Amino acid sequence: MCGLAGFIDPEARLREPREILGAMARCLIHRGPDDEGTLFDESTRVGFAFRRLAIIDRTSNGHQPMRSESGRFEIVFNGECYGHHALRTELSREGAVFRGTSDTETLLAAFEAWGIEATLPKLEGMFAFAVLDRTTRQLVLVRDRFGVKPIYYAFLGGRQLPQGDFTNPVGATIAFASEIKALRAVPGMSLSIDRDALALFLRHGYVPGPLTIHPEVRKLLPGHILRFNLDARRAEMSCWFSSRTLAEYGAANPFQGSDAEAIDAVDAALLNSVRLRMESDVPLGAFLSGGTDSTAVVAAMQSLSAKPIQTYTIGFEDHNYDESRFARKVAHHLGTNHCERIVTANEALACIPRIPEIWDEPFADSSQIPTLLVSETARRGVTVSLSGDGGDELFGGYYRYAWAERVAQWNGRVPLFARRAASMLLRTLPRPLGNAIGRALSLALPNYLLMDRAGDRAHKLASLLAHKDAWSLYLDLVATDRESLRLVPGAVLPQSPLTNADSLVRPAHDMPFVTRMMQADLVSYLVDDILVKVDRASMSVSLEAREPLLDHRLAKLAFSLPQSMRIRNGSRKWILQEVVARRVPRALMDRPKMGFGIPLGGWLRGPLRPWAESLLLSSTIRSEGVLDADLVERRWRRFLRSREEGYAIWNILMFQAWHESFKCR
Repeated sequence: MCGLAGFIDPEARLREPREILGAMARCLIHRGPDDEGTLFDESTRVGFAFRRLAIIDRTSNGHQPMRSESGRFEIVFNGECYGHHALRTELSREGAVFRGTSDTETLLAAFEAWGIEATLPKLEGMFAFAVLDRTTRQLVLVRDRFGVKPIYYAFLGGRQLPQGDFTNPVGATIAFASEIKALRAVPGMSLSIDRDALALFLRHGYVPGPLTIHPEVRKLLPGHILRFNLDARRAEMSCWFSSRTLAEYGAANPFQGSDAEAIDAVDAALLNSVRLRMESDVPLGAFLSGGTDSTAVVAAMQSLSAKPIQTYTIGFEDHNYDESRFARKVAHHLGTNHCERIVTANEALACIPRIPEIWDEPFADSSQIPTLLVSETARRGVTVSLSGDGGDELFGGYYRYAWAERVAQWNGRVPLFARRAASMLLRTLPRPLGNAIGRALSLALPNYLLMDRAGDRAHKLASLLAHKDAWSLYLDLVATDRESLRLVPGAVLPQSPLTNADSLVRPAHDMPFVTRMMQADLVSYLVDDILVKVDRASMSVSLEAREPLLDHRLAKLAFSLPQSMRIRNGSRKWILQEVVARRVPRALMDRPKMGFGIPLGGWLRGPLRPWAESLLLSSTIRSEGVLDADLVERRWRRFLRSREEGYAIWNILMFQAWHESFKCR
């Protein structure tokens, strides 16, 4: 795991290219504290900068930028190619010679033998890389299938580009990096605020790709290739993998076996994925919350290990947000070396000033705080940590999957006036009372009948009863703030993966609606929220996070399963729970899904209130001229009077905190 950066400067606009590359590398030192490398190729005016976190082949043989044996290819590579030894064996038979054991060297040999695009489907891993091909005179940027690793790019100078056109930068200087902060080190990189992207951020709590908060910067989408032709000075985008194909494959090739055969298949795929991701030349452990996903990964790891593995969890003093007791029981049963850290409110609050610098653009998933804290805790003992991210999207773990389908069916049968009456009734239930009732019922009812934050969800359900179709209902469910446009005067909601038909699986009469929602979450919430959260939190402390559930073969299998194996009798992730039950007693897992939350509402009304009000003062917001100051103040006063958790307010605060740090206009 590392940090990469670089540029193409065809018009020689950058006067001190090597110094600039050094500055870009220093911006990414947290991603790679072990080594630094830079390269400036005079003939192509391509520059590479690299910071290395040494995981595989920690010797100088793993130094980057790295050149292929023939000298044709030069690469900076962030990520891991799991099981690359099998590729080495195949390449050795074709005459390849290796001097070290790194996966980067394997990748270059594969490019020499098969070409870049032919190599990509052979890879299992998480990666973002830049390759200079001296023969074809192209610079190629590539991102992995699910977007686990990030890469950003931006243009300076050149012909004025049409709005949204980032593929024809005639004569432009193009910079790229693992994080936006490295782009800021390039002279002439003036970054402003994209008001339309801001409206999307306020709606979702993250900026959906390929947009960023800056109109000058784009994210390379998962499974995409961006090629820059150095002679024609043009770029072209192509897609080498799309999660649409997973859903389409599953619909065309449904799993035909029994329940027992399906459980065997998922278990075998999980074990294989975990086995590959346990390869490391440095200490390795795992995050453990005690939920289904992390338990599935940790149980598989321990079954494959001859000694106790390291597991890490954090808990909060507030019992309602503390999962540490569940993780402790699972760890004890599995026999792991378990490290538990109970975090005080002050420790958690101390993270907040660091958020803008760590996440680089506005980011408002409040579980960023516990994710950062558990990453810090794990880094004290290991350099690599496996996580359970991806399980909800692949196996139907979110409440909205069951909600959207059921509510849409109910809406189709019940007259509008009756739905409005039900909505009014649900709104009369105070959120805190509903939440308390839900917690009390958890002591008596089975897991599949429960949900956390019952009062909050009752109010959300109230807002969904007027929808006419399931898809609009789903889009409502994934919105944190449905009125975000009012906060940003003059903004319009741009197209995002959730509204771009090219990124979404096409509906078919025999395709479960849950499958469409899962695939939509893969291209939106997973890549731009969950994976961004984990990447920035872990890499801020130089920890490599690996996601075994995001193995493309396991994902392919998951999408081929019938819906009844994902959600059965109200039980989400049924098949993954059955796999876990092979190694962990069901009694340890029979509890409602909690998530990885914090007592946000209480903190904002309590110890965080002075900080929040300093950011939300009408005079400050009015002078900046980005948000509607009067509406923000009314929202804040309404929040203080209510008992809401405050997710929409948190979105505003995270933008304001970021804006205060970077002063963009």
